[in-house]
Amino acid sequence: MAIITKLKAREILDSRGFPTIEVQCECNDMITRAAVPSGASTGSKEAIELRDQDDRYMGKGVMGAIESVQNVIADQLLGKSVCDVKQLDRIMIECDGTENKAKLGANAILAVSLAASRAAAEHAEEPLYENLNHLFTETRASLPVPLMNILNGGAHADNNVDIQEFMIVPCGANDFGQSVRWGVEVYHALKAVLREKGLATAVGDEGGFAPDLRSNEEALSLIMLAIKKAGLRPGKDIYLALDVAASELYMDGEYHIAGKKLDSEQLIEVYANWVKEYPIISIEDGMDENDWLGWQAMQAKLGDKCQLVGDDIFVTNTMLLQKGIDEKAANAILIKLNQIGTLTETVEAIELARKAGFNVVISHRSGETEDPYIADLSVACGMGQIKTGAPCRSDRNAKYNQLLRISEIMGTFAGVTPFERWINQ
Repeated sequence: MAIITKLKAREILDSRGFPTIEVQCECNDMITRAAVPSGASTGSKEAIELRDQDDRYMGKGVMGAIESVQNVIADQLLGKSVCDVKQLDRIMIECDGTENKAKLGANAILAVSLAASRAAAEHAEEPLYENLNHLFTETRASLPVPLMNILNGGAHADNNVDIQEFMIVPCGANDFGQSVRWGVEVYHALKAVLREKGLATAVGDEGGFAPDLRSNEEALSLIMLAIKKAGLRPGKDIYLALDVAASELYMDGEYHIAGKKLDSEQLIEVYANWVKEYPIISIEDGMDENDWLGWQAMQAKLGDKCQLVGDDIFVTNTMLLQKGIDEKAANAILIKLNQIGTLTETVEAIELARKAGFNVVISHRSGETEDPYIADLSVACGMGQIKTGAPCRSDRNAKYNQLLRISEIMGTFAGVTPFERWINQ
């Protein structure tokens, strides 16, 4: 058996220059590592990320999380087999004893969970995606369609654009390599379009451009122009996706967008008009995380026209997801490992969503690391979609590059499968 002999945690930097935790798992003669990302736009019900709140790093240090790993979790896991990842996760969950990982920290627990799962794969002499597929799911492994964030606003950029992410979805591609190439070509075409118009080409947290624009509609029009400039067809080769992050726009019972105050029905009508005018195939967090009636109304109005993805409303939590399924409040879920805090709980959310007929999108965070773990997990669970930012900055491209490597081995591609119910209607 492969036995855990040492857990070492360290403070490293994420893509925004803030600390995060990396855990090193030593097992027999193997050493594996995993690093945990951090979000800027976060749901209030996410598992707790331990931060030191002292004078180091403006209070964002993770020495407390490191202590959780080395002084508490290590005592529970040393001597245990690394191959039973589910059991290791259960031990950590029970040791924490809170609903939201507030005692040990979701960042501490998750780093151990991921590092241990890497050790299990190495011990089995399997690629990570293959080992995860064998351990956690009966679903066929497949490569995802990338949702590339190429223009940023909201909490991810210092500009006057309300929508947090404008994404392109190259689901008309024949294989993963072609989808990445198309995304890159549109990204650089957009940069050229912005320069031609005298607009800034500085990038936001996730690598997308962050120009000051007159309206959200102008952002959509510029992306449409970039798709055509790249020699591709909007609504055939490339579709559009939005992450509204509506919780960031919601104040005193109203949505503050484009200088107006709108109720839920009015905002849904804005989306309906955009879906008619542009090839928008996915809208994430279109309503506030607590506006359940708004989510239901949006699903009733737009659910047969595009993918409606719940992020802040579900936070990778099976209890919240089940409520959304029962109340018909969305038709897809965004999966973020650090929202729930263990690999096992993450996969449970994925499987619950799949059984309910929900689409599943795995996602990075705005504060990322070079760790490409979510690339392997997206393939292992056959999720069909991945959000990991613009094809810019190594913290984002690490995931695309890992998927390109996997594609050489697998040679399969999800294609338009996650979107067929809307594309082919």
